Amino acid sequence: MAVYTEVSDEELQGFLAEYDLGEVLAFKGIAEGVENSNFLLTTEQGNFILTLYEKRVDPEDLPYFLGLMEHLAERGIACPLPVHAHDGRALRELAGRPAVIISFLEGLWPRRIHPEHCRELGAALARLHKAGSDFALQRRNALSVEAWRPLFQACADRAGEVKPGLMEELDTELAFLETNWPSDLPAGVIHADLFPDNVFFRHEKLTGLIDFYFACNDLLAYDLAICLNAWCFEPDGAFNATKARCLLRSYAGERAVSRAELEALPVLARGAAMRFLLTRLYDWLHHPPGAFVKPKDPLEYYKKLRFHAEVRSPGAYGLELA
Repeated sequence: MAVYTEVSDEELQGFLAEYDLGEVLAFKGIAEGVENSNFLLTTEQGNFILTLYEKRVDPEDLPYFLGLMEHLAERGIACPLPVHAHDGRALRELAGRPAVIISFLEGLWPRRIHPEHCRELGAALARLHKAGSDFALQRRNALSVEAWRPLFQACADRAGEVKPGLMEELDTELAFLETNWPSDLPAGVIHADLFPDNVFFRHEKLTGLIDFYFACNDLLAYDLAICLNAWCFEPDGAFNATKARCLLRSYAGERAVSRAELEALPVLARGAAMRFLLTRLYDWLHHPPGAFVKPKDPLEYYKKLRFHAEVRSPGAYGLELA
């Protein structure tokens, strides 16, 4: 279960005394998620999520994350809202960790991805990008291309334990990405982690986006590339061009995608695969015994990386250049 910090009844009661949420009716840890401790909190006022931010989250980034959620919600994006205490503050401390209560979104994340899910996602992602265009705060992407080689170096000596020859392959791939990574494409606020478990649906209609704790300022098309990897591959590793076409065309229906962005998609998707391969590889090799969360298989993203390395045009993703 993804609860790294336990909260006692006394700590919870003292924390909630600062809010106008009424009596606690239920409080339980949420098993999903890998970065923070999350709890479902039910009070007389309804359901909420209580999040304790663990050591991998920089407290200095929290105003960006929380401010972004409020900014997007004001512009019609269905996302959680931080709950403010009596003193007007949303960010507080609980059990020695920065903590916040956020509103609860109805819906379920899809365990089996259908093309309609991808169509809904594409439009929602484009609306998020447009809504974030006037967000005043800035946060650089701490897991973009310049961060990948240090991650690789932290894993290189043991990468062969996961797959023989993996170190040499990743070294070559990194050199390609470092040389060819685009820098002159449209940029702005991106979610950067819009995996299926961060998107809620009811009857294939999108009801909300959650988990903005990797959000940052970067290339907008890179966010699309992350979604291509997360949503458009089948469980057997096959790429589903129908799903990719639904995702990209619905995105383009809300926000025009430039020719340069389309041409860059193969490299961006290759880089997105590298980013998640490396973070998964690091977690796999540095997984502490007895940890709550089982690390994810890095080879899932190795296979995606190999697919993108063979792509020569956006036609492979369901779109042709005009």
